[in-house]
Amino acid sequence: MENHKTIIYPGTFDPLTLGHLDLIKRVSSLFDNVIIAIAATSIKNGAMFSCEERVAMAREVVADILLK
Repeated sequence: MENHKTIIYPGTFDPLTLGHLDLIKRVSSLFDNVIIAIAATSIKNGAMFSCEERVAMAREVVADILLK
């Protein structure tokens, strides 16, 4: 039985920044699976994007990183 390593990276990602992307790139080389858990609601005042927008942006930006 193979032992897969998975990491969960939670956050609001409002917006997803270059710092977030750097961390995602780094952990993708260390773990077999990277789950980006985007919070449905934000406790931050003045959220810039809806949850749907944040998910769509994250999928587009990390596709080439995580879908090897």
